Amino acid sequence: MSDASGANPLRDPADRRLPRIAGPSGLVIFGVTGDLSRKKLMPAVYDLANRGLLPPGFSLIGFARREWEHEDFAHEVYEAVKQHSRTPFREEVWQQLVQGCRFVQGTFDDDDAFETLKQTISELDKAQGTGGNFAFYLSVPPKFFPKVVQQLKKHGLADQKEGSWRRAVIEKPFGHNLQSAQELNRIVHDVFPTNEVFRIDHYLGKETVQNILALRFANTMFEPLWNRSYVDHVQITMAEDIGIGGRAGYYDGIGAARDVIQNHLLQLLALTAMEEPASFEADALVAEKTKVLGAVKIPKDLGKETVRGQYAAGWQGGEQAVGYLEEDGIDPKSKTDTYAAVELRIDNRRWAGVPFYLRTGKRLGRRVTEIAVVFQRAPHSPFDHTATEELGQNALVIRVQPDEGVTVRFGSKVPGTSLEVRDVSMDFAYGESFTESSPEAYERLILDVLLGDANLFPRLEEVEQSWRILDPIEEYWDKHGKPAQYQAGTWGPTEADEMLARDGRSWRRP
Repeated sequence: MSDASGANPLRDPADRRLPRIAGPSGLVIFGVTGDLSRKKLMPAVYDLANRGLLPPGFSLIGFARREWEHEDFAHEVYEAVKQHSRTPFREEVWQQLVQGCRFVQGTFDDDDAFETLKQTISELDKAQGTGGNFAFYLSVPPKFFPKVVQQLKKHGLADQKEGSWRRAVIEKPFGHNLQSAQELNRIVHDVFPTNEVFRIDHYLGKETVQNILALRFANTMFEPLWNRSYVDHVQITMAEDIGIGGRAGYYDGIGAARDVIQNHLLQLLALTAMEEPASFEADALVAEKTKVLGAVKIPKDLGKETVRGQYAAGWQGGEQAVGYLEEDGIDPKSKTDTYAAVELRIDNRRWAGVPFYLRTGKRLGRRVTEIAVVFQRAPHSPFDHTATEELGQNALVIRVQPDEGVTVRFGSKVPGTSLEVRDVSMDFAYGESFTESSPEAYERLILDVLLGDANLFPRLEEVEQSWRILDPIEEYWDKHGKPAQYQAGTWGPTEADEMLARDGRSWRRP
């Protein structure tokens, strides 16, 4: 039962128990045989169906070169779901989902395949009631983005008919510098309107990242301190303990800074540093994030305030790891960075003079992503020096992964007769505080695409601002020297430690 607007008259808008459910729709995945699709996208679709968040006639179309029938594709989805889904497998959910599974075989320049795709969508509209609403997910290497988008235009697949929508979902990296990002934006927006293009940054789908906004703006205990008067510096770390694996073809020539800093870490910086938005609607959020990215100042001395490194052979997790230059498919003269650290400043009233240190790397001590807001020391200490020898700086640490949660570090008296103050930690962990487990980032993002909610997706302006920040750093690295070496299993090159030591600071050991 619904009124003319499609809204349910029995539903109270204030009732938060009822989740938002996608309307009639379908998803087309290009590059459906890839790792991302198998491990993340197909399981996320099943988990959404299992949680009752997809419409009954939801359709999933795979597009790839394999010579598969619809049944082969359905079996592939079934295997991916059994192996990687987050929620328990239920036969009745699977039976409903499989009715809308179809496969189209072809390459990206195959006109016949795109005509077949058009017919398949038309058939599913009738059979499953998808209402002509389809999102096209480009899970393909970036060099194919323009081709696929142009083919969608050529065959009328991107045409929005009255009352229905067509959307494009694009995986990172979005360009490899400002110029290529602008060119790609031009091609994509020539086919899809701005509000129907969703650039995926899966970090923004993580509950803990969204919790940055809740921590800051729903609590009065943090926001008054969230500025240059109290904050000494901010460290944003994304460390991986793995090497490049089989991704040599993708990774070599791109490197850690383009792969991680340009999107994930600058997005985390924007959320940490932005002003309070007028609302949590997409436009208001984008306005504040763009403003803060626009205020980011590139270091004057790129030699001292940026560091790039490359992992060398070493021991990691009790196993011998080879160096980056010995990995399969890597040119022994490669200057690609597997570690990058940069110091950025934000030129506005709130953050003037506060350094933001961003670092990322492969083959580091452990897998962790965190934001540490490190506060200034007390301006006057009535304690004598020996009493506070073991006292560090107060810090608020937001752990994005793993062990999602928040830690507050502060000084406390050690029990005993003498007055000694030492660091202690107060910990909040998602897993312990909530009975509900956090959804996978891709579940939230796919659902938001189907709902047309652009809150968690970087817009055109943000992508271009991020490249504006990174381009001069990459150009400097291209012309000066080569990456510093660091042993696999350590926390990066000594040059990165020296970069902070010059300011009288040190990296946190996550």
